[in-house]
Order: sequence, then C-alpha cells, then structure tokens
Amino acid sequence: MAYTTINKSSEYFNTVTWSGNSSNPRNITGVGFQPDWVWGKIKSTGGNHYAIDVVRGSGTGTLNTLNTDDTSAEQTNTSGGSTSFGVYTSFDSDGFTVNAGSLSAKNTNESGQTYIAWNWKANGSGASNTDGSITSTVSANNTDGFSIVKYTGTGSAGTVGHGLSTAPKVLINKALGTQDWFVGHSSIGFTKFLKLNEANAESTNSGIWNNTAPTSSVFTINSANGNTNSTGVEYITYCFAEKKGFSKFGSYTGNGNADGTFIYTGFKPAYVLTKRTDVSDNWVIQDNKQSPFNPTYDFLLADSSGIPTAGGTPIDLLSNGFKVRTTSAYSNASGGTYIYMAFAEQPLVGTNNIPATAR
Repeated sequence: MAYTTINKSSEYFNTVTWSGNSSNPRNITGVGFQPDWVWGKIKSTGGNHYAIDVVRGSGTGTLNTLNTDDTSAEQTNTSGGSTSFGVYTSFDSDGFTVNAGSLSAKNTNESGQTYIAWNWKANGSGASNTDGSITSTVSANNTDGFSIVKYTGTGSAGTVGHGLSTAPKVLINKALGTQDWFVGHSSIGFTKFLKLNEANAESTNSGIWNNTAPTSSVFTINSANGNTNSTGVEYITYCFAEKKGFSKFGSYTGNGNADGTFIYTGFKPAYVLTKRTDVSDNWVIQDNKQSPFNPTYDFLLADSSGIPTAGGTPIDLLSNGFKVRTTSAYSNASGGTYIYMAFAEQPLVGTNNIPATAR
C-alpha cells in the first residue's frame, strides 16, 4: 500500500549547496524545479538567513529579502555604502540566480565561501483570494500542502484565505516592516506562539492568532500589539498543511539519553527543523545535504546569523522518521518538549510499492 501521493519529493522540496566563485551573475541549479520560496544562508562564516518568495517578488533587479534571524524590514540589498552586497536576483526553471557581492556576511557567491538554500514549491506569483474577511494574494500548492500568503492588515480581528484545501498545521508570519517572525504550530495550539527570530519559549497572546486554529480555508489574526494585523502594514505568511508521505508537523518529549527519542514521520526526511518550547532554546535546522551520512551532525540555527559548532546535536535520518542521538538540550533534554517540521527525501512506500531505505 502506498504511503503517499507524492512519489518524488524532490519535485516539491529540495536542498542545494554551492561553493562561491565570485561570478556575477551565477545560476544555481540542481533544485529540480522553479522554487517559489527560497531560504538560504552562508555556511562558512556568520551571516543572515535570507528568505525570498515569488509573491513578494522583485525589487530593482533583485528579489526582496527578509532575514529569519532578526526583525529587520524587507530589503533589496543592491549596495551598502562602498560594499556590494550579493543577492538573489531571479527564480529559474531549475533553481535561482545570485550575484557575487564582496561582504561575507551579506553575500551569496563570494569565492572561498560555502552556501546552502532550502527550496519549496508553491504555485507561481499568486492570485487574489477572498475566502477571508481580509483579501489576500495567495500562491497555493494543494499537492504538497504549501502556500504563500500576502495581505494588508486592517487593525481589527479578521480572517485571511490561505488557498489550501486542508487546514494548515504551521503558520510562519512576518510583517514586511520591522517586526518579529510569529510562528503558530498545531502542537502548541493557536492560543500560543513562538518567534522564529528568537530562542524564547512558547508564549500566550490572543493578539497573534485570535485564539483560533486555522480552518480548511482561512487562518485568523488579531490586532493586539500590532503583531500580525496592524492597519496598513503588509504581511507575508508561509502556510503548511500536512501531507502523508511528504510532510509532518508534530512534537516529542526528550529523554536525555544519547540513544534518544525516535520520531515517526512516514518518510525518509530530507529536512528537519526542531525547537524546544518549554524553555528558551534555538531553532535547529538539519538536512540530508549538510551531512550526507548518519548521524547528521551539521546544523544551522534559524534564529542566529552565526555558525554553530558542528556535532552538537546529531540525529539519524531513517527510512520512516528521525532518531535523536544526543543529550543536548537543543533537541533531547530529559522531559523537554519539542516541536518539529519535517519534509521528505523519499516516502516510506510510494505507488510503485518500493520501500525507502535508511542512509
């Protein structure tokens, strides 16, 4: 019996890495599709995470960027004083194009530096959606359960159409002006939130999601503290609905043992993002390209521009889930509670009835 309707996960999510060569521009290929959301970072030195998407589109010859590790406003980094900043300049049929730049902390293709980008497929530049009380622009892919939503705040509690046929389990929201990144996750409930740009524990605030879980057509926002719905402010929201054999969003409890918790996903993971929620701790990103063999030692922190010490939080990426192999509080403190987002490299069993194998 097939465990998925997506046999080739890499047509909807994929990770690419590259070594800079200072060519300008440079086409980064190997994604396998034209991405609609790219989240990238320099790996070899400290530097911000870049998030670009097709709905927010391009500025003057570049794609508008947001940094997941800080509160800064959307920016088009074409130059900064006398220093040229490297940026993403276009979405292409098999990846994206970058410029070289000359400042390590802000570049995308400097010689001697290494880079990574995680890529998701939505559905192009988007269309108007009037399912909610607030009109939105939505790029939605119901096959992989991912949509990109842009809307303008009204200052009053309201609903926003997300374009997916099933209720999202994860929402990641950011004002295009200076503001935190707010994360809603079904495992902590939508009376609570986390901040992607901070290590803080979960918090309760009705001003984020109006104490209301998303439905199959809309998510709900409120206006308290201007977090997700200030009057006249533009917002972008990345929405994720769970798809069997491709994506899984859940929680687990750490056991404080190097022979750690096993988390069943129903597929071989290509990407795992974890966050401890009961106390302050970082957002940990691990994938099948940073560490091609088990255990997966290399990782990055979504809320930090720095480069963490490799080997601090190993996990095994298995045919049907992931297993924590550390006592680190990052991912396996005894009694600690964690949420995760995982996307597939390969389903456990596809329609061809061929099972996945561990690495």
